[in-house]
Order: sequence, then C-alpha cells, then structure tokens
Amino acid sequence: MSVRFNEKHLYMQRSKNDLWVGLFVLIGAAAILFLALKSANLLSLNFNSAYRITAMFDNIGGLKPRAAVKSAGVVVGRVESITFDDKSFQARVHLDMETRYLFPRDSSLKILTSGLLGEQYIGIEPGADEKSLTVGAIVKQTQSAVVLENLISQFLYSKAADSSASTATPSGNNEKK
Repeated sequence: MSVRFNEKHLYMQRSKNDLWVGLFVLIGAAAILFLALKSANLLSLNFNSAYRITAMFDNIGGLKPRAAVKSAGVVVGRVESITFDDKSFQARVHLDMETRYLFPRDSSLKILTSGLLGEQYIGIEPGADEKSLTVGAIVKQTQSAVVLENLISQFLYSKAADSSASTATPSGNNEKK
C-alpha cells in the first residue's frame, strides 16, 4: 500500500511541476511576443484620449502608419493612417495627437528620419498662434520627406556639371608676356 501511495504522490508532484513549467514557458512566450510587437511599433498601449488632425504632404517617403509624432524629442502622437488625395495629388496623413498636448494652429510638420537610415517620423514645430489645433484641423504648413536617392542624384549631377564646366574653360592663366 505504501508503494502505491508513493507512486501516486510522485505522479501528482510531477504533474504539479509540469504545470508550473508550462505556465512559466507561456508567460515567457507572451513577454517575447509583447516585446517584439512593441519594438516593431505594431502595439500601442496608450489609454490617453486623442484628437485627430490631418496634414497634406507632397512626398511622405517611407512614413508608415503607427509612426511617431514628436515635438522636442517627445512622442506626442501617432500616425493613424495614410491615404492619397486624388484632387490635390498629395498624401493625406491622419494623426492622432494626445489631448494633453495642444499645439498652436500655425504649427508646422516635417517628416524626419531617425539617424541616417532609421525609421521616419513626423516632427511638429509649434507656432505662435493663440488658438490651438482642434479635432479635424488640416495642417497646411508641411515639409515633405527628404529622399536619400534624390539627394545623391542631385549631388552627382552637380559634380558632373562642375567637372564638365571646369574642363570647358581654361583653368590657368597661360598668357605670354
């Protein structure tokens, strides 16, 4: 009888340990999933209320939904969605701004890049107007994204133009006296 009791006791102890190990593995997997979604900007746990504004850009570059909206390096909102306006032929960017941050109506928006090849975000520079941006406001003072390929091609084109101009004109004073 004591043998059966010990076997049953060991079986119950083993199943209890298996339960705890399984629970620990599930919590670890959930934590890794949470960190992966948070670092990829696919998960936002912001419970603050927000107001939506719209900005029109000629070129948004690689801006994506859920990108940060920053002022002075502080995240003050997120890009909600990006659509194309077929009347003005511009990108219409909808921003969800946190209600605790109010910006003047004449604020300007720029698409900036974190580092040389980092992710793009929107930078907001406050204006001086007494009235603040409200729900549904459209910001017209925007600066489009700087596209690296365009900068490189302009640089190469200007260097090619400079070198062809320098070979076309004499570079020294070769007059005889």
